[in-house]
Amino acid sequence: MLLEAFRLALHSMSRNMMRSFLTMLGIVIGVGAVIAMVTVGNGTRQRVTGEISKLGTNLLFVSPGNPERRSTLPPRPFDIRDIDAVRDQVPGVAAVAPLGQVSGTAIREGSSRTVSIVGSTNDYFTTMNWQLATGRNFLESEERSGRSVCIIGPTVQKVLFGNSVPDGERIRINRISCEVIGTLLSKGKAIDGQDQDNIVLIPFRMFQRRIAGSTDVSLITISARDGATAPVKAALEDLFKERRKIRQSGDRDFEVTDLSQILGIVSMTTVILTGLLSSIAAVSLLVGGIGIMNIMLVSVTERTREIGVRLAIGATERQVLTQFLVEAIVLCLFGGLIGMIIGLALAFTAVTLMGAPFVFDPSIVLIAFGFSALIGVLFGYFPARRAARMNPIDALRYE
Repeated sequence: MLLEAFRLALHSMSRNMMRSFLTMLGIVIGVGAVIAMVTVGNGTRQRVTGEISKLGTNLLFVSPGNPERRSTLPPRPFDIRDIDAVRDQVPGVAAVAPLGQVSGTAIREGSSRTVSIVGSTNDYFTTMNWQLATGRNFLESEERSGRSVCIIGPTVQKVLFGNSVPDGERIRINRISCEVIGTLLSKGKAIDGQDQDNIVLIPFRMFQRRIAGSTDVSLITISARDGATAPVKAALEDLFKERRKIRQSGDRDFEVTDLSQILGIVSMTTVILTGLLSSIAAVSLLVGGIGIMNIMLVSVTERTREIGVRLAIGATERQVLTQFLVEAIVLCLFGGLIGMIIGLALAFTAVTLMGAPFVFDPSIVLIAFGFSALIGVLFGYFPARRAARMNPIDALRYE
């Protein structure tokens, strides 16, 4: 009986192809929108997670200033003694590095590039998860004396040296001549689109003396050992409260930021936004269901004489009910299938343009497809019930 009802449903749809397509359109849009939103959201979340994970999940930042504290005075910077205190007094620290960063110009012969000039120590490679492609790290004597040496990122290398290896060559950073002792492996673009490879790394003392012109430390980067991030963060807060003579938490003039917490907040925010947008898109499924119910009622009215004939020659109410119910379900399933294909295609196009990975989630496809079938049952039942309860005599008299 179900096979026959399915055959009749296909025949009915083929007789009115345009109307059938317009009837399915709400389901197509709803299913496509939900699948596209969830797939794009999953890809975006994976990209954000991957970009943050490149820095290491055990990374902490200590910065001067407190967003909760209102003050017209600039925040008091750190100094190199704070770095030594962290290294000596905080257990669980794998590496700690000062960080200074400004924008400048790297020049070689007729080529130049606006770059990010970063001053730090060898521990910067550990805290910020950088690796060398060629050359070497800073020597201890170079860090201590602030010698004019530098390590450049792949973007700077390509602009200034093309495909040649720059180790041992000299470039100018602003007006300072600098020997290139190595190059970094590529990290690509950050989440905000900034080129992470457009970097020139120099010893921190050189940065202080010849770039910044002060002994201030504007940011401290810290890599904690595995499983020690929370204790290290607590110990850092206690240490800097003591060193900066802070008694109440409200007076704190520094901030300790845990990268894993940022990762969790970003992931949760992405999940919430994806769910919200998907819920809004799912409303079109209900609209599509109402459209199917209206068209099915029209179809029942148009086929009143056909229904009367079937009932008169012995068809049961259950058979008529099944016929029209299957017809509504088939409409929704075809709409769901088309919507699934369109949704995946839109999602693939969107994540490709965004540079995010395409994350296929079979569960959301099955849920959206099943929900479209459920809508066919819910919104197709009333027209089918109306058809099944017709009086055969009245149906045959219908003009």
